[in-house]
Amino acid sequence: MSRIGKQPINIPSGVKVSSGGAVVKVTGPKGTLEAPLRGEVCVKVEGSAATVTRNGEDRVSRELHGLTRTLIANMITGVTDGFTKRLEIVGVGYKAEVKGESLNMSLGFSHPIVYSLPKGIAAAVEKQTAVIIKGADKQLVGQVAAEVRSLRPPEPYKGKGIKYSDEFIIRKAGKAGKAGAAGGGK
Repeated sequence: MSRIGKQPINIPSGVKVSSGGAVVKVTGPKGTLEAPLRGEVCVKVEGSAATVTRNGEDRVSRELHGLTRTLIANMITGVTDGFTKRLEIVGVGYKAEVKGESLNMSLGFSHPIVYSLPKGIAAAVEKQTAVIIKGADKQLVGQVAAEVRSLRPPEPYKGKGIKYSDEFIIRKAGKAGKAGAAGGGK
């Protein structure tokens, strides 16, 4: 039995969970999220708790049991509290700003980069070098943060680029020149 899958999911007040056929729908103060439900598992909502049960004992059913429970728990957290990812921009002249539904960045290229934010995602910029990605869908928040980071990933020599705020960049030593190599040498 899946240790995660057999735990009931607490449903806080103000959140509505409904499972109709092949879709689980979670509605709360921050929006509505939907997720497909595979036929190997089923979701039962009773009072202020939801439980996930599997229909068989085959490998796929066992794998989907804990996954489905975690996805529904993340959807409930998303519609109540939301998810955030923090990014830091490191480099001289590197900066970002939010204009409407897009994130405008200057990252050392000859042109500015404009990243348009998908529906359901909001961005905020602190001190021009700290970007905060917010949203109700955990997967979408992580995907947007990864796409923004990939525009200028951090390099290992000076650490310039976009990195997660909790990410540690392992620095490499630069070239070490030989003594006397530049001159006539002896």
